[in-house]
Amino acid sequence: MPEIFVGKLWDQLVSGATASNSEDTTVLFEEIVKPASILFRALGGDQGLALKTAQSTIHQGKQNWLQQLSGIEQKVELAWCDDEALYLPASINLLPQDRLNRELYFWLAALAVEMRPGLWFIENQQATLRLLEKFPGLQARYQRLVYALLSLRPEITTLSYDSAIQEQAIYQALIKPGSISLLPSAPNPWFPIYLWFHPTPPFGGNNQLIPPKKLAEFEPSDDTQSTAKDQRRHKAERQEIQERKDGFMMFFRAESILTWAEYIKVNRPTEDDENTDAKRAADEMETITVTRDGKQTASRIRFDLDLPPEDSDETKLESGILLPEWHYKKQLYLKDYCCLQPVVATNTKTCQLPVHLAAVARRIRHQFESLTSVRTWLRKQTEGTEVDVDAYINHLVEVKSGTFKTDLQLYKTHQIQERNLSCLLLADLSQSTDAYVNNHARVIDVIRDSLFLFSEALSATADQFGLYGFSSLRRDNVRFYTIKAFAEKYNDQIRGRINAIKPGYYTRMGAAIRQAGKLLAQQTTHQRILLLLTDGKPNDLDRYEGRYGIEDTRQALREIRQQGIKPFCITIDEKAGSYLPYLFGTGGYVVIRQPSELPRQLLSLYAQLTV
Repeated sequence: MPEIFVGKLWDQLVSGATASNSEDTTVLFEEIVKPASILFRALGGDQGLALKTAQSTIHQGKQNWLQQLSGIEQKVELAWCDDEALYLPASINLLPQDRLNRELYFWLAALAVEMRPGLWFIENQQATLRLLEKFPGLQARYQRLVYALLSLRPEITTLSYDSAIQEQAIYQALIKPGSISLLPSAPNPWFPIYLWFHPTPPFGGNNQLIPPKKLAEFEPSDDTQSTAKDQRRHKAERQEIQERKDGFMMFFRAESILTWAEYIKVNRPTEDDENTDAKRAADEMETITVTRDGKQTASRIRFDLDLPPEDSDETKLESGILLPEWHYKKQLYLKDYCCLQPVVATNTKTCQLPVHLAAVARRIRHQFESLTSVRTWLRKQTEGTEVDVDAYINHLVEVKSGTFKTDLQLYKTHQIQERNLSCLLLADLSQSTDAYVNNHARVIDVIRDSLFLFSEALSATADQFGLYGFSSLRRDNVRFYTIKAFAEKYNDQIRGRINAIKPGYYTRMGAAIRQAGKLLAQQTTHQRILLLLTDGKPNDLDRYEGRYGIEDTRQALREIRQQGIKPFCITIDEKAGSYLPYLFGTGGYVVIRQPSELPRQLLSLYAQLTV
């Protein structure tokens, strides 16, 4: 039809009005996130910050006539930073060469190291000066980016007098940072400055968190695919649903009408085309408003809502095992802040090892029986099976210097030593373990099999071991499950407890690690190991989210290391590389790519850790 043909031409014309360079020059966030993260930390950036994709925002900078005619709002992705993460654009294709677009990513990551609180126009210049002074080698890269990006800015001759003065000041501030102390005012907003951080970052508002019972309404289905663009943070707000019971009479104030950009009901059907349209609309929003109307949601769309948690009180608790928590912003412990509730399942039925694990267990028990003793070299002996090369070299040095001893100890021999270690396996039993890893098993089922095989293997050695699990529901209810205490013998009763484990709530990891450290500290063995088995990062319903939870967990790990306990983490979280090196160190964790491989990998890692 003619109108369809004309519509397609118009769409192509309008799309070309806002199109950037060719896709061949586009650099995606996921392509540079690892090297940019390394650069950020190598230059002295905050080790606790993650790198995430930024939210797009509308800018009111000057548009050409075609863009104005189309009525399309200009979107821009600028870098910004908060206590949780450094946010970089999901993609950059501003410049005609992919090399320059990649350099812009690295420049923004480097600039983040020097950003301080302050006036936006002044602080971006000062941060640039500090960065170039510390690392003069970045000067050439900065100059290339400045002149490339200046070519994208509007011609000064096309601007009004006030806007032209303002644009000249921006030119000068970019070419010679620190030379302009005041940005002249103008009636129209300035064009975005891609080399600088966001002037007004899209932080979330002071709103309430969605209650736990309603979280399922926003969970994605198993077939939802996630990309860096999908994980973009959105500014969010809560609002009560507007119930109208006035029939045909409508009384309203015109300025109170909600637009599509301000209010969206997420009750959407599951057809792919409608989901696609809704997801596209959500991506274009700056703010997503969420409400509850008591109806179940059928949508498979997931929004990354930046809904801030409820205000957390700091009153002391008086029951259970009271534990401190590290407040990284205040750099102090909140005394008696968490209440840990020890739990032992008393109504479980005894059971034997599941049939599907019997053959594997027999093979593993046979392998681990060889670990009951360890052969070590006894050096500097007067006689032995082999020459002690180090002792012999030292003897030659002494002969040359004339100070050698007549009682020669130049041999070494094998000595059999009994293993003297204890291990506590701490399993994350949070709600996320209820997710399916394949068509037949959930994460909790894989963890259960791992506990069975781990126990079967260690019962064949002389190693002391304990099995514990944890989950939490805010700071006053951290549940610490005793599956097998160190003093208990592994038997059908313990197997019954393993068989009875089930998903709990959330993951207040710091409190669980502190309690596990206390139990390990009571063991008198020479070597003490804490194995943490988890499928995600620390989180809870109150402030225990993001950076706060990461920092408390890191502090708890530091505490148990000081007690001589060696922590090691085994996770199936594919995104763990963004936070586990900060918690456990580069060699203190392992990511299991296939959850079904967890039981075998767990035993292999234990054998390596304890040899």
